[in-house]
Order: sequence, then structure tokens, then C-alpha cells
Amino acid sequence: MPRVKSDFKPAWWLRGPNQQTMWSVFFRKPASLDLIPERLELDDGDFLDLVWTGSGTGKTVLILHGLEGNKDSPYANGMLKALSDSGYHCCLMHFRGCSGEPNRLPRSYHSGETGDLQQVINHINVHHQKEVFAAIGYSLGGNVLLKWLGEKRDHAALNTAVAVSVPFSLDDAARRMGKGFSRVYEKHLVSKLQEKYRQKFVKIASPLNVDIDQLNSFYLFDDQVTAPLHGFHGVDDYYARSSCGQFLKQITKPTLILHASDDPFMWPDTAPLESDLSPTVRLEVSEKGGHVGFVSGTWPWKPEYWLEKRILLWLASHYS
Repeated sequence: MPRVKSDFKPAWWLRGPNQQTMWSVFFRKPASLDLIPERLELDDGDFLDLVWTGSGTGKTVLILHGLEGNKDSPYANGMLKALSDSGYHCCLMHFRGCSGEPNRLPRSYHSGETGDLQQVINHINVHHQKEVFAAIGYSLGGNVLLKWLGEKRDHAALNTAVAVSVPFSLDDAARRMGKGFSRVYEKHLVSKLQEKYRQKFVKIASPLNVDIDQLNSFYLFDDQVTAPLHGFHGVDDYYARSSCGQFLKQITKPTLILHASDDPFMWPDTAPLESDLSPTVRLEVSEKGGHVGFVSGTWPWKPEYWLEKRILLWLASHYS
């Protein structure tokens, strides 16, 4: 499955990358969902919060959100609704501290943390007695998913996977986010990380001696907080070991990657070449689409969310 050109056609009224990226955040009406919460106690004494769709009796699909996302993120809410309406039984995994309650330990989550994903899949297999048919990861969650697929882990229960708007190279992404309008996204996301740090370490002692207010870029925050909290030797070590691009040739499960060349979180040449992919990976690249955008449709009052349609088609083709 090579690198191919996507058939996505952007809405004429959302041609720019930032318009595509921000449309759903400001204008997409959230779907009403009957979600069932579940708390998973982890081996290290921490916890993860999962949510399950209340309807849908078909095969199980696991969703991984992006940086500082949650079940209410427009892309997650929309995908849960689309999957549930199509008969799938869905679970969304919140990364540590992303469900609205600070996690218990000083450590948090990061782009290369695949152990928690493995625990969730094991939990679903054993305690729910279900096999995870498919996993879908967005942005940071997509990086985690692709890295996990390329590692020597137990993928037996998984039939297929989809990753959307993945930062294949974390160093590239960090540098890109510091340029032009992308600094707006960086400021917003880093401020959320700073506030989460403050909230957690009001309740427990921080092992770090940092001035969190000065860590106003991804590079600084990852160097002074993410890396030391998770056992990396600085930001370069974290980015080098956690970027999913290096794991793509080792993936053995049928995997679809959806990427836009104008993604404002990455450079136009960040996406891997065909030679970087395993035979089971299909990379579909569109010229337009922004970051987790991919909005099409003829009229602004009737947008179409192409991502959900494309993902459902991919899952259907692997359903048997």
C-alpha cells in the first residue's frame, strides 16, 4: 500500500489550512452521545479514564485523542457519533490527566508513551472480553498509535488502524509551531499544558525546579518538563525516541494514514516517503485539509466531515 494522492476536496469556502483547522472548533455543533465512563486503575498506581458509547453492538473501535484533547474534542465527538451510528462499539481512551481530573503521579502523558495504550487494550480484551477490531489516533494520539504498531508488542487482537494528522517528526513539528500563524496554536496548547502543570502540583510536590511561566514554547516545555518527568535526557532525546516516523517500516497491520501537505503543525515535506513505509501502510496525502480538518461540502451551512466518511470506508473494507 504505497503513498498515494488523497481524493479529499476541500470546501471552496475553507481553502486555507487555518480555516480547515479551526472550522470544527468554532462552528461544528457537538453530537449528543450516551457515553458510559470507566476508570482503569494502572499498574503504577495511576489511572486512566475511558468512555464507551452506550449503543452499538458491533466490533470494538478504540479512539486516541490528540494533545490536550478529550471526548468533547470535535473530531472525537464526531467520530464517536459516526461509528456508533454505523453499529460499532466505541471506546475513547483519555490520556493521563485529560479527562478533567489531574492524574495522581508527577508523570503525565507524552507522544511516545505506548505502555498505557497496551494496558487499555489488555483491559478491553480481558475484562470486557472483547477484541479491539480497530484503533484510530489523531495527532499526538496518532503518533502513539503508529509507534505502538511498530514496536514489538502484542497486536494480535487488532485488525486495522487509522492515524490522522500525525507529527511524524516531533522535532520538525516543534520548529514548525514556532513559525508564522502556527505560533497561535503553540501559545494556546502550551498555555493549557502550563495550567495543567500548575493544577497538578498544587496538590502534590513537583520533582522539578522550573519557572513554568517561562516555558512558553513546545521546545522549552518538552525540555524542562516532559523530558525529565518521563525519563528522557532532554528534549532532543525525547523527540528522537518518540517520533513515530522511524517505526513505520515495522508496522505489520493494515494501517491508513491521512495527512494534508498544508498542515500548519508540520512542514510540507514532513510526511514520510513511500520508501519509509511498510507494505501494510497506506499513506493518503492531500494538498489541502489543515490539521485534523478535512472539511468539504458545497455550502457553509451544510459542511461535510470527510474524515469520518473515509475512516468508515476503510474500516468496512477490513471488517471481515
